[in-house]
Amino acid sequence: MKFVALLSGGKDSCYAMHLISSNGQNELVAVANLKPHESGKETDSYMYQTVGQDVLELHAKALNVPLYQRVIRGKPVHQAMEYNSPVDGDEVEDLYELLCDIRRDIEFDAVSCGAIHSNYQRLRAENVCQRLGIKLLSPLWGRDQIELLNEMIDS
Repeated sequence: MKFVALLSGGKDSCYAMHLISSNGQNELVAVANLKPHESGKETDSYMYQTVGQDVLELHAKALNVPLYQRVIRGKPVHQAMEYNSPVDGDEVEDLYELLCDIRRDIEFDAVSCGAIHSNYQRLRAENVCQRLGIKLLSPLWGRDQIELLNEMIDS
């Protein structure tokens, strides 16, 4: 399965990408990132971690895949847990637009996500993937964080 890795630059999204690409059945075709307006500035977002985004060009170069980035324009407009349909001005729609941009250039079947316990993030990513007819790959979902960290250290 061809997949795009959603990367923040943090350990969870990178490890999720590693697990998915190392099983021999999946092919990483691009990395994607939503970034704040100002480089190096953490954005006020319920959906996206942006603190590690400045190193992503190096990640993409090392992985030999293209990096797609988009500035976060939306805000957390719809803050209820469920996200069932597009909401104008919501930051989730930035993810949808980013994946649409990638799809114009590259075919892919799935997107990786490093979410572990945030239903807020997972449900929104699932909504975007469902609208695009692709799968969400969340290999870290529901895992014990201490066990997961030890696994990362050991790998």
